[in-house]
Amino acid sequence: MKLTINGESKEIKDGISLPELLVIENVEQPDMVSVQLNDEFVRQDEHKGITLKENDSINFLYFMGGGA
Repeated sequence: MKLTINGESKEIKDGISLPELLVIENVEQPDMVSVQLNDEFVRQDEHKGITLKENDSINFLYFMGGGA
């Protein structure tokens, strides 16, 4: 199926779950990444229950701290 991941169109196997996608995409520190699915944020405790569908748009967002 076709997904848009961080703005890039990709072909991924059908019926993949959100946690599986995190592994396939080599997301570093998956417990620290925020996920947007079709412009809606997904809570960490909801990840396991989500199966992705054709044309879904997923963004992995990392929040960085710092500054001077």
